[in-house]
Amino acid sequence: MRVSDFDYALPESAIAQSPVEPRDASRLMVLDRRSGKIQHRIFRDLPEYLSPGDVLVVNDSRVIPARLFGEKEGTGGSVELLLLERRALDTWEALVRPGRRVRPGARLVFGGGLLRAEVTDVTPAGGRMIVFRYEGVFEELLRRLGEMPLPPYIKQKLDDPERYQTVYSREEGSKAAPTAGLHFTPGLLETIRRRGVEIVSLTLHVGLGTFRPVTAETVEEHVMHAEYFRIPAQTANAVNRAKEQGGRVVAVGTTAVRTLESAADETGRVHPGDGWTDLFIYPGYRFKAVDAMVTNFHLPRSTLLMLVCAFAGREETLAAYRTAVEEGYRFYSFGDAMLIL
Repeated sequence: MRVSDFDYALPESAIAQSPVEPRDASRLMVLDRRSGKIQHRIFRDLPEYLSPGDVLVVNDSRVIPARLFGEKEGTGGSVELLLLERRALDTWEALVRPGRRVRPGARLVFGGGLLRAEVTDVTPAGGRMIVFRYEGVFEELLRRLGEMPLPPYIKQKLDDPERYQTVYSREEGSKAAPTAGLHFTPGLLETIRRRGVEIVSLTLHVGLGTFRPVTAETVEEHVMHAEYFRIPAQTANAVNRAKEQGGRVVAVGTTAVRTLESAADETGRVHPGDGWTDLFIYPGYRFKAVDAMVTNFHLPRSTLLMLVCAFAGREETLAAYRTAVEEGYRFYSFGDAMLIL
């Protein structure tokens, strides 16, 4: 299967540069997989499509200020780090720019020396292993020196960093937001609960696996980078109970989908626990746990779009995307949403 099969044309003007206010005022395209019917709604209408006995599964990961700007010790050359995964107490895997000038042995300085680092290795994915040295608490220094890692297609500065966090985020660790959840407000969540829908959370810390570009020519050649996940027993029990009693499992975002599918056995039963997943979902995959999905509109040729195509069908998904372009929907992280039933 060729990666080019997941391409589509998108005018630059369709890429959302700022979030809609209030959060639940974004548009919602509702796609019925069985009939192919499309409805155009507002996100706050989502509860109308949920039923008592359904379970809504959200990713409670919180974005950390993972982008650091500093300099090379000795030369003063500018360096940018994007922290990906913590591998030990003070050791992180990171993307580095300019990478070719930052080789193992290089020493880096951030915040005038409040935070120092040494590059120890090059990763198979082309990143760097970084060991940090500092006094105090690393997380506090990161909040002081780091910046929110907004995607490169967002050119406008974000006035309120909390708008790149979901209202239910609490587990720090993501390097990009699980953006399907950005549309929810506390009031909308309460409305959903009042309809008899149970809302439960899991954690998948968004890292390189989610947003790494696909450079291979064929889908099968692409290798996913592993990301950490955790599913509490309460969440697994709620999902399994809904399945047993005829309710639907509605996953908010591709990260929730991948986490549930990673923890599901062949019968569709989801098991609690934590670990690392490199599950790559593309057309041909058989879904075991997820019955419906809330998601944003994703980049062409991305693993996220491939997952949506696996769930809704490639031709049907790309047709829905063409409709979204024609109807003026806003795309990507701060854009509008889809509900796929």
